[in-house]
Amino acid sequence: MDFNQIDGFLLSALREDIGAGDVTTECCVPESAVSNGVFRAKADGVVCGLAVAARVFALTDARVVFSPSVKDGDAVKTGGVIADIFGPSRSILTAERVALNVLQHMSGVATAARLASEAVAGTRARIVDTRKTTPGMRVLEKYAVRTGGAYNHRFGLSDGVLIKDNHIKAAGGITNAVECARKAVSHTLKIEVECETRENVKEALACGADIIMLDNMTAEEMRENVALIAGRAIIEASGNMGSRIPLREVAETGADFISVGSMTHSAAALDISLKLN
Repeated sequence: MDFNQIDGFLLSALREDIGAGDVTTECCVPESAVSNGVFRAKADGVVCGLAVAARVFALTDARVVFSPSVKDGDAVKTGGVIADIFGPSRSILTAERVALNVLQHMSGVATAARLASEAVAGTRARIVDTRKTTPGMRVLEKYAVRTGGAYNHRFGLSDGVLIKDNHIKAAGGITNAVECARKAVSHTLKIEVECETRENVKEALACGADIIMLDNMTAEEMRENVALIAGRAIIEASGNMGSRIPLREVAETGADFISVGSMTHSAAALDISLKLN
């Protein structure tokens, strides 16, 4: 984990939570107090974000020792020990909520990614994320997706050309949008086109799109368009995948990639507790 990428976010989160000071801890806990404690899973899931949680404590007080019992990507059962902690009690208590928030959220994303990947195991399809991420947390959420066994789509807008419905309208059609992109970007960048109908797919193929996104189609429509494309472009299925249509059913249409925005924008946090001994 490159802390240069995340320290600003973590420091901002700590400032947001601590404000002018942790009045409860400062009132109730002696400055000299030292504690040890344990992080436990309160539900089954996949752990992710251990180094990030450790970094939260380190940024708060370098004397705090965070010792993981598992590693990122490990599956844990309810009651399983995730990490031990030792250090000044005030510092542990002050940083506790931010560390838990990040650890629980990243573990929830990793758990969702693991479940999605397992749903398509044995097919050609790969589960990928989207840019539907929490502002400021994209690098952490995309790391969690990989930790869970799924894959990353674009990190940001500069990583590839993805011509969606509004681009198509603004550019005056699929063909015009693709032709403009071909003239403007390097040959190393792939051009993807979002298609909602069979006619869209035919036009995208005719103008040489590298990737065709089958957006909000039924499973039968996807199968028909996979047959039409016949290997001439990479195929991505999109549109509430997993909730609107089961992921296994989507994978069996022959799509190469299935984008699942819910892995990041709707993942339930993995319940984790910290108890001092």
